[in-house]
Amino acid sequence: MTLTNALESRLGYQLRRASAVMMADLSRELADLDLRPAEVTTLLVIAENPDCSQTEVGQALAIKRANMVPIISRLMERGLVDRRRLDGRSHALTLTPEGEKVAGEAMNRIDAHEARFTDLLGAPDVETLFRCLPTIRAVREAEAEL
Repeated sequence: MTLTNALESRLGYQLRRASAVMMADLSRELADLDLRPAEVTTLLVIAENPDCSQTEVGQALAIKRANMVPIISRLMERGLVDRRRLDGRSHALTLTPEGEKVAGEAMNRIDAHEARFTDLLGAPDVETLFRCLPTIRAVREAEAEL
């Protein structure tokens, strides 16, 4: 017997399932770098924004402060990120030379991952998603500010 699923026709369900597939593929792509997706995105934000603070990175990625601490700690332990005092309370984050190398490799792998899904869907559908999905994020971000 083939089971039916009433949620198949629900947008949220489809988004969650698609996201799970994409995240699993990304995790496989990055596995031998020994980096989790949140660590990679953190590394890439720091690469694009040298001397940013941990708080700024967390805000940019919508990661709670308590969750940022172990991510930054792990990246520092691996010698990928340096931290220096910026002012009395803040620290500036930058990539080490090894961090720059790993960030570049991670970006190459992310590009390959993205290309697989772009090829699967086709460029016009991907462009439509990029126009539509930020609207859903904006609703959630507005709710979070209340």
